[in-house]
Amino acid sequence: QVQLVESGGGLVQAGGSLRLSCAASGRTFNDHVMGWFRQAPGKEREFVAGAVWSGGSPWYADSVKGRFTISRHNAKNTVYLQMNSLKPEDTAVYSCAVDTHGRSPYVAAYYGYWGLGTQVTVSS
Repeated sequence: QVQLVESGGGLVQAGGSLRLSCAASGRTFNDHVMGWFRQAPGKEREFVAGAVWSGGSPWYADSVKGRFTISRHNAKNTVYLQMNSLKPEDTAVYSCAVDTHGRSPYVAAYYGYWGLGTQVTVSS
């Protein structure tokens, strides 16, 4: 059974940093895209960052480019999202997911496995 468990969320002041972790278990995802999405209250879920587990260039939403970095630790089967220069508009529940369709890393509908998410709150 595949499980994705996020951690690392919390409350931080604007300009601060957080590192989110997503621990995967149940199988390996060598050729799959691991993605991070977020959903703020009253808004649709949006793509944040993604990367193929086995390597290659990552993808980022324009709103986080230059501030967020996705990385992975293969031995730990864990994906990270380093978030720097956080802004109040980054406040959301952040979830990691595995792309099981291989069509587009930006589209949530193509991700078949999801974690429950972790809350990130950025105060001004």
